[in-house]
Amino acid sequence: QPEVGKPTRTCYSLPGHDFTYGMYLHKRDGGVAEAIGHWDSVEAKPHVRVMPRDFVTMGRMAVGEGCTTAREFALYYKFKDLRCKDEGILRYGGKIPPGMTFGRPARPSTPFFDLMQHRYKELWMESQRARTVVQHVVKRKMSDVRGNRTTFLRTHPPPAKEESFWHPQRFQKAEPHLRTFPDPDSRRKALSA
Repeated sequence: QPEVGKPTRTCYSLPGHDFTYGMYLHKRDGGVAEAIGHWDSVEAKPHVRVMPRDFVTMGRMAVGEGCTTAREFALYYKFKDLRCKDEGILRYGGKIPPGMTFGRPARPSTPFFDLMQHRYKELWMESQRARTVVQHVVKRKMSDVRGNRTTFLRTHPPPAKEESFWHPQRFQKAEPHLRTFPDPDSRRKALSA
């Protein structure tokens, strides 16, 4: 029968009080004194970031060299290996360029003299007046009736076309095939009129 308020006992024999449970580390096991006094320092490996290839610049240079087919482009890419420029040089531990400052630039201070003379109020009033004038012009344009082609031709009639009696050189010596006038005098009178 199990004892009241206690778990059942196991039938396994446990090791003695000097037994240590867990894994024993031969290299680093020195206790608390070694952990506090001797820190394990790990040297960081240099991080070499390989940038992707810059195909846009290589393609532009290949066209400048006269490449036209896909095979020529592939040979050019094999010959010329250009990489993209590292924009985030500061993220990966690069040197800071000289003259570079971090943060946002400070906002220029408001001139106190302009505040005292209400200059900003005057500028706002001028912009409101100009806006009102533009709105009146737009309203006036919208109220005017837009003329169509017929009304424009009534006010501006097209110039009358002058009829030219020019004939090619080869037809000037040709005689008429029909003579509809009774005599040459009546023909001359009709043409002069």
